Amino acid sequence: MSAPSVSIRERSAALEWAAVAAGLVLLVMRAYVPFGVAVLALVYLAMATLAVAASGGSIPRMHPAAVVGIGFAAVWLAGRAGGTALPAADVTTAAVVLNLLAAMGEEAFFRKFLYDRTARWGPAAAVAITALAFAAIHVPAYGVAAFPVDLGAGVLLGWQRWASGTWLAPAATHAFANLWVMVR
Repeated sequence: MSAPSVSIRERSAALEWAAVAAGLVLLVMRAYVPFGVAVLALVYLAMATLAVAASGGSIPRMHPAAVVGIGFAAVWLAGRAGGTALPAADVTTAAVVLNLLAAMGEEAFFRKFLYDRTARWGPAAAVAITALAFAAIHVPAYGVAAFPVDLGAGVLLGWQRWASGTWLAPAATHAFANLWVMVR
């Protein structure tokens, strides 16, 4: 009796889920992984994503609520593995409002405007380009050491854009991440 055949679509979906899981693990392990290892892992993740996209496979679109739930879980896990939070006295209403507006503005630009313009080269290219731009734009504020973390976050947010079909899912996750950093 022969083994059951696995379709290309099933293999592609499995590879894509593995790439998503690897990205989430990188976010969680960011505090424990040296910079060079993180960059190599992210390059590998990007290559795996491109290979899956080239094979014609795709994950069926997911409900935005499920995508947001995955994003919230990733942010929460990364926060549990991360460093210290701001002192409670530094969390003001103005800080909360500004962080929420920053998240919405960045996602409107990166996951709506820029993603829409780069999607013609395929979802893997759109995710990669927006993630690289997202990480690069944060270097002046947080330094080169934050680049791998921001790149991992950009990949997660880009995946959310693709999987949900809307920029609002990554916007919700980004807003949650900004709030989580302030209150954890």
